[in-house]
Amino acid sequence: MPTLYTVIRRAVITEKGLGVKEAENTLVFEVAPNATKTEVKEAVEALFKVKVAAVRTASFAGKERRRGKFAGYRPDWKKAYVKLKAGEKLPEYVSNL
Repeated sequence: MPTLYTVIRRAVITEKGLGVKEAENTLVFEVAPNATKTEVKEAVEALFKVKVAAVRTASFAGKERRRGKFAGYRPDWKKAYVKLKAGEKLPEYVSNL
């Protein structure tokens, strides 16, 4: 069983992510590429003590990055949109923006 912090890596704090958070009661996280929707749901429920209604995931391929003549790739990553049940209070992990 993976730990909470190996499943959920970090919160994705962008304008789109904050807009979805306010409008649709949805949190956005970067998760492990091999994490399942069930593991993400259990990790969010345990970490933030909220009830989850649905989880959507999206996988992204790493982009090529160059430094002069040297080229490499950023790692592949996965994003999860976690929709909370109606009436659940959103956790405030973004307080300074």
